[in-house]
Amino acid sequence: MQLLFALLLFIGSPFWPFDEEVLPGDPLIIVNKRTNELAWINEGKVRFITKVATGKTDEMTPEGLFTIKVKAENPYYRKANIPGGDPQNPLGSRWIGFDALGTDGRIYGLHGTNNPTSIGKYISEGCIRLPKTQLEFLYDNVLMGSKVLVVNTDQTFEGVAYEIGVI
Repeated sequence: MQLLFALLLFIGSPFWPFDEEVLPGDPLIIVNKRTNELAWINEGKVRFITKVATGKTDEMTPEGLFTIKVKAENPYYRKANIPGGDPQNPLGSRWIGFDALGTDGRIYGLHGTNNPTSIGKYISEGCIRLPKTQLEFLYDNVLMGSKVLVVNTDQTFEGVAYEIGVI
């Protein structure tokens, strides 16, 4: 009976099913929509935590385990035809796109902002905005194919990382 209960708890976890490509020590970006914070985990340790901005509504920033598919410096903003590097560009200096909801890494992503006061707020159309320094550090240190886990939880980053097996 206890084994059955444990199995049901495990399968009922918000992180099930696990992606077998996430292994202990792997780099992982965790975004917690509840606190509007991001943690970068690498080699089994939380390397840094920063505030972020997420979707205006809970549904706008998808939750789940995703894969980084696109990285771009000074990304072009297609919606308003704003070139990369332009101070009016809301994407800032970098784009780290991931495959949320079956997309190709060009719809949802981690990016900068031309409005730093938006960090920490529920304000985006679904992407995750970061402060420039932290975004550029991640861009330089996270490889294509790395994982991004978006959650909405009261757990600590260490607790989430432990539950999925990277710590």
